[in-house]
Amino acid sequence: MLGLAVSMLAPAEAAAQEAAGELATVKVEDTAIDPNPNAQLGVPYKAKTSGDQRRTRPIAETPTTLQVVTKSAIDDAGYSSLSEILDAQPGITLGTGENGNAFGDRYIIRGQEARSDVFVDGLRDPGMTIRESFAVEQVEITKGPSATFAGRGAAGGAVNAITKQANTAFNFGKADLAVGTDDHVRATLDVNHAFGETFAVRGNLLYAREDVPERSPANRERTGLALSGLYAPTDKLSVTVDYYGLRAEDLPDLGSWLYNKQPNKHAPAYAQAQDFLKSDVDTFTARVDYSFSDAVRLKNLLRYGKSDNSYLTTGARGILTSANAPGGAYLSATLSTHQGWQEVEYLANQTDLFIDTELFGLKHQLVAGLEYTDHKVLNGVFATTNTGAFNCASGTSTTLNAYCIYDRTGAIAPNLSTLMGRQAVRGTWDTDWGVKTLSAYLMDTVDLSDKLTVFGGVRVDSFDFDLATQNTTTLARANYAYSDNLWNGHLGVTYDLAPGLMIYASAASGADINGGESDVGTSSGYGGTVIYNGKVAGAKPEKSLNLELGAKWNVLDERLLLTAAAFQSTKKEVMEGADYSSVGTFNTGKNRVRGVELGVSGQITDALSVVGGVTWMEAEVLASATPANVGKTLSNFADVSASLQAKYEIREGFYVGGVIKHEGKRYGGQPDTAAAYSTTDGTYSQPVPAYTTLDLFATYRINKDLQAKVNLGNVTDENYYLAVYRSGAFLYKGDGQNARLTLTYEF
Repeated sequence: MLGLAVSMLAPAEAAAQEAAGELATVKVEDTAIDPNPNAQLGVPYKAKTSGDQRRTRPIAETPTTLQVVTKSAIDDAGYSSLSEILDAQPGITLGTGENGNAFGDRYIIRGQEARSDVFVDGLRDPGMTIRESFAVEQVEITKGPSATFAGRGAAGGAVNAITKQANTAFNFGKADLAVGTDDHVRATLDVNHAFGETFAVRGNLLYAREDVPERSPANRERTGLALSGLYAPTDKLSVTVDYYGLRAEDLPDLGSWLYNKQPNKHAPAYAQAQDFLKSDVDTFTARVDYSFSDAVRLKNLLRYGKSDNSYLTTGARGILTSANAPGGAYLSATLSTHQGWQEVEYLANQTDLFIDTELFGLKHQLVAGLEYTDHKVLNGVFATTNTGAFNCASGTSTTLNAYCIYDRTGAIAPNLSTLMGRQAVRGTWDTDWGVKTLSAYLMDTVDLSDKLTVFGGVRVDSFDFDLATQNTTTLARANYAYSDNLWNGHLGVTYDLAPGLMIYASAASGADINGGESDVGTSSGYGGTVIYNGKVAGAKPEKSLNLELGAKWNVLDERLLLTAAAFQSTKKEVMEGADYSSVGTFNTGKNRVRGVELGVSGQITDALSVVGGVTWMEAEVLASATPANVGKTLSNFADVSASLQAKYEIREGFYVGGVIKHEGKRYGGQPDTAAAYSTTDGTYSQPVPAYTTLDLFATYRINKDLQAKVNLGNVTDENYYLAVYRSGAFLYKGDGQNARLTLTYEF
């Protein structure tokens, strides 16, 4: 939708021209309207401010690495999920789930788990769900510990999705219809309508379905609805009420596998016909914003949500079959079953008081906040049986006892998608997890001079943790509970070297609790609750500290932002465990990540827009209950990652562009400790090869209402892998080559 930006001469200049008998000049610019009031108009890949109002200064003046992916960048690239968006960002890798976090997406920021550190409009979103982009305005990624804003966790950083909100400023409507290879269909509708100056509604609809590129019959299906209503009876008061609903149902593909540290590059799609991955999400949010004066404002955010997640998936493990069984020894891969269900319920309320004032002759921007959260997660299992006939033998068995993808000739087993004949019945729960937290924080941004600014913040989180476990066979139960307080802080200093150029130094902390991951029960090796001498209490919180020196430079009339940061993140008092065992050690681990990150966002010329960055990092385990881990790199950690998205306007209304991304070599393993390592040959045993991919897009405006866009994904058809499970049992594949055509109608 196009709008008019009108700028007029200053009154003094206009008066002078009138006196001289001249007419004042009116300049009219044709500029795309971005529904996000925080976006910098006319610079599609550069956001000016954060959607989190507690960050009171523009992004270019914030003393931290805060990466923002704008709506324009998301739309141009054709990304439809949060995992796609984050995978394209430097310093972030994806992880796998299996009998742990297989419910939704898993993110790792600067080597630290962040799957529970996803926020929506500043409130933690604990649903562990599949996360869609159709209702997202922009995505903000904080690099490094950020507990002052985020609360418990956030050891490596946090992800905050800013949602689309109703707006009384203008009316607009946009409908997208996309079709493509792999039976791709995606339709979205975004409509905002203002009823005068006091009331507005906005609705977003989604339907999408596609086969996973080059992995059919695996597929993805999404249906979504987001509604927002705004009531602003006065200039001082506004009330916004939102609903977000998503129904996601996939037939999931767990990809390839490793054998002798090498991926099978030609692994067939082996998902069973009965497989599924489902997320049903319903969230209600109410916002109240009241201004007592120009200097004092109160904001309250209340959210209640539920999500039901479940999965039944098939894994594959490369093996040499048993020499003792019929058929003898040959290379193949056995199929395995992975399953679980989850019910999530959460209530959260956040109250912020904003005060702009002068104290002792200095300008202060104060934010005082109170937050209460009540998160409950019930995890359970499915009872599964297989009716298919075994076709191979594993281990040293003398009889057929497994399902294999290949026979001894290398041929793929017939009827592979129904080989196991699997049946599943929802069973009982195995863990009942809950955390109630009362938090208080105080932040202040103060200008000590025209050039020197200090940001300081402190937060305390007082929590009550409760976990009940149940043996799904004997139904024997155990209960674990404890309470503690977490104190965290953030101190940042910025100095303006020149107009648009500032340098900064910051120190920020984070803390997490024993049992902070809701989806893994007492699997101590995967972030679950560590039990020691039969108790959960007694562990000190895990602590993270990020030290950072950086610079931000707004150039080209503030249309391009250049950033650079050198950082060191240290996590200590880490709780360690092994595999699915509940028995672990308290506060025995320590690791460190050092690195440099460069970034760019905005317009180099009127025709060329760019956003991207590169991160070089080095990780090291400094202490561990397992001495052999010391000196090793962290699991799921890439030493180098980079991406660049660029768009060039060939002529008015005709753009071409692309996204190139690179991820360095990584190694699988358990969170917060060394990557899996083989003492036999002295190498890491679960490698994920480095990769580089290229996506291309072109946009053509047919007329003022209609636009066409073509997206070509993975143009070089790179055979690449996003993550590996610790055992090498599955190696998540990235999407194969694909093409999409999208028509956009604006009204």
